[in-house]
Amino acid sequence: MYPENLIAPMREELTNVGFQEFRTAEQVEEHLTDHKGTTFIVINSVCGCAAGAARPGVRYALENSSAKPDVLATVFAGNDVEAVAKVRQLHLPYPPSSPSMAMFKNGELVHFIERHHIEGRNAKMIGDHLVEVFEHFCK
Repeated sequence: MYPENLIAPMREELTNVGFQEFRTAEQVEEHLTDHKGTTFIVINSVCGCAAGAARPGVRYALENSSAKPDVLATVFAGNDVEAVAKVRQLHLPYPPSSPSMAMFKNGELVHFIERHHIEGRNAKMIGDHLVEVFEHFCK
């Protein structure tokens, strides 16, 4: 586990723009069971692509999309171990990766962005893709 004081600013990059944190598997399961509407979950990470592309891309998308998910949530790889494991179970058949992003609609996975879709892309590229995802699934 990473020291909380190290990752707190990384958590805040998302919670400061409206993301709620799921810290346990129960929180993930309770939310997605029988949930109507859209939930966008970011599996956050300490890596450079999370800092340079994923989190800034998410913020860009939220600022530039006319459609937004009903619920924004995040779990932190390396710390929220049970919550991350539950999200990863729910995004099968995609393999575990962090950072990554999952869009659920009515509790079902409808879109997934793996780490290899984030690496090598800049924040605007990630954000533009997320705008398309939000426009498609959240209207």
